[in-house]
Amino acid sequence: MSNPLDTVKTILSTTAARWLNLTETLPVDLLTCTPAPNEWSALDCLRHLLDTEQMVFPVRVQALLAGQPIPAFDPGSQGRQYTAWTPGQLAAEFARQRMANVTELEQVTNLDLSRTAQHSELGTVTLEELLYEWAAHDLNHTVQAEQALMQPFILGSGPWRPYFRDHDLSK
Repeated sequence: MSNPLDTVKTILSTTAARWLNLTETLPVDLLTCTPAPNEWSALDCLRHLLDTEQMVFPVRVQALLAGQPIPAFDPGSQGRQYTAWTPGQLAAEFARQRMANVTELEQVTNLDLSRTAQHSELGTVTLEELLYEWAAHDLNHTVQAEQALMQPFILGSGPWRPYFRDHDLSK
């Protein structure tokens, strides 16, 4: 990548629109369908992304810019539940938070990418590594959500089901 900062910001800028589209067009029962035991539904992925958008990535960017230590994040014990939130409300709040965070990233320069901080579990990390992780995290949980959405269709595809073996979570 010729300019990792711009590329990461571009990736981060695409995610909210994908989630707004999914939550505006898909039925709630599909968004909340758990694809397999101990797997997250699409809505679980969105809740997690919103948690990390509020409590993890912007906090870590600021810590790295200030040279402060970075604590680990445990989504099981530190995440919010959002039980009263509709899918549309979750996606809208995620979009709002994401826009604010991408705007905050405008203060980061290419010279800042080599700044380091101590992560409580991983040791020394750079701002560039964190930004790459943020983009990968976004894409990972969006793909995970889309894989969860695929499951009922894979199960109903009859003789074509073997074509989806790489994505079939019921096996």
